[in-house]
Amino acid sequence: MPAREKTTHEAIVAAGRELAERHGIGGLTMQAVAERVGVRAPSLYKRVRNRDELVDLVVGATIDDLTEALRDATDGIDDPREQLRSLGNALRVFGQGRPKSYELIFGLAREASDSTREARERAVAPLLSACAALVGAEQALDAARLVTAWANGFISMELTGSFQMGGDVDRAWAWALERIVGAL
Repeated sequence: MPAREKTTHEAIVAAGRELAERHGIGGLTMQAVAERVGVRAPSLYKRVRNRDELVDLVVGATIDDLTEALRDATDGIDDPREQLRSLGNALRVFGQGRPKSYELIFGLAREASDSTREARERAVAPLLSACAALVGAEQALDAARLVTAWANGFISMELTGSFQMGGDVDRAWAWALERIVGAL
């Protein structure tokens, strides 16, 4: 009779996500995950090859969360301009609510598995669709990159406390988002 499994792949990923959100990428270690799921670190290697794979799994699962938030944000909205506004606002809410997870997704590029690349494609699909409706399929990727670069820059600056000149940051976000949407 085989020994009972002490942890699951899902529990490992969940623990990794919690650690990454609490401590950032530096806190995502095999030892910390093992402690969180109640096994010794060598036992994790039965389910996860190494830390790089663990990071990739955590990033992929986090992107899936963002994808769900973006889908929810556009559910029932037909106007592509309203979709863009809603997508931008949902991205900002995600970043504000889960800053370390946001950093995992939009931080330094790292080699990703096929499943994580596919997760990224699912996440960007609503944005590409809205952009294609506004600027055409040929320019949709360029438009999506414009929106993403602006939104990521704004959100990243907001998360690091870089807006120190006063004024209403929420109003600045809404004003700029409206200009981006209007330009497209």
